[in-house]
Amino acid sequence: MRNIALMLLVVLSPISSAFAQGHMGSPDEQRACSHDASRFCRNVLGNDTAVQQCLQQHRARLSKACSSVFQSHGM
Repeated sequence: MRNIALMLLVVLSPISSAFAQGHMGSPDEQRACSHDASRFCRNVLGNDTAVQQCLQQHRARLSKACSSVFQSHGM
């Protein structure tokens, strides 16, 4: 469990690709999307760009918190 949590932090912290202009997600933003990333994008964890694309593909199914993160970054 600890390894999964650590891996999610490593994967999601540079969702800089997800936030276009290189902005790193805040710890709150990372927490907001970590469950969705592990739920929908488990097969691409470790590839930041793929996780971001995967989350966008599942946009209609994302938690409200994660969807708000993407919306706040104009995505």
